[in-house]
Amino acid sequence: MLKAEAIKYTLIFKTPGGTSRGILTEKDSWFIKIYDEQEPGIFGVGECSILKGLSYDDRPDLENKIEEVVSKINEDIDLTKYPALKFAKEMALLDLENGGKRILFPSGFTSSKKNIPINGLVWMGEPDFMRAQIKDKIEKGFNCIKLKIGALDFEQELAILKEIRKHYSAKDIEIRVDANGAFHPDEALTKLKRLADFDLHSIEQPIKAGQIDKLARLCQSSPLPIALDEELIGIHEFKEQKKLLEKIRPQYIILKPSLTGGFQASETWINLANGLNIGWWITSALESNIGLNAIAQWTATLNNSMPQGLGTGQVFSNNFESPLEIKNGELCHSNRSWNLNVLKP
Repeated sequence: MLKAEAIKYTLIFKTPGGTSRGILTEKDSWFIKIYDEQEPGIFGVGECSILKGLSYDDRPDLENKIEEVVSKINEDIDLTKYPALKFAKEMALLDLENGGKRILFPSGFTSSKKNIPINGLVWMGEPDFMRAQIKDKIEKGFNCIKLKIGALDFEQELAILKEIRKHYSAKDIEIRVDANGAFHPDEALTKLKRLADFDLHSIEQPIKAGQIDKLARLCQSSPLPIALDEELIGIHEFKEQKKLLEKIRPQYIILKPSLTGGFQASETWINLANGLNIGWWITSALESNIGLNAIAQWTATLNNSMPQGLGTGQVFSNNFESPLEIKNGELCHSNRSWNLNVLKP
């Protein structure tokens, strides 16, 4: 008989993270531990990571739902409308199934033979702060960087991109930008044309989610490839997912398992994208190293050679010690040990 418990944990940002939706200083996660009552020392752990104002699970009844899942862990509860919690349960069960050792998907990655190329994330902030981050990422060996845009004056953001391109061509440094829906639909195309002058790889979610017709027209006319991110949140039915991609026809989609409902749910999106010749990559949603570890291991099995968005494990001051390391712009799985003392009774 399986038993479960939930532990709430607040992750603290080392440096406040700026986005077009505001400044992030902390975020909450709930960790679901699942174990056999005969062997309580061997447990699987999953992370329910919540982004305020973005996660579909960010709702008043979340903690009640977590309590229900924990108390009825041996029952099949419909968690369609709680994708982060669904993912946490899927992650914990898979961990337990594999011996509770945090090795969910054994591969060349988990045996330290193959690393995952990732993008270096540059948060919004004053121009000098962003320049310092960019310099740091390049010095650390990243050849793909992702800039959050949409909160500064647009001319300032263009100036930063121009400065990068003055020193590094698109062959040297790949640049992705993420607007988090910051652009008004009436001005989006003009801005995308100006951004395209800097040989960018793509832009994530240029306008707010839910404006399907406008986004479809934008994807057809934009000189800059568009990646859907927030647009995928809350679309759970296969027919609706297929309809969305066929209507918008983006160049890329970005999968965050905490927002899409886990590994299996994300693979449904991937299969749909492959059938429509739409590119994709995987991104974490500011999980701790527990969630990031599971996502990275799964990502390694997908054999996608593009840089993935899995570099967020270093943004928290109170993250868990884990085998995850970043070296020369790649995520590595080392032989370092886990420290999950905070999750012990």
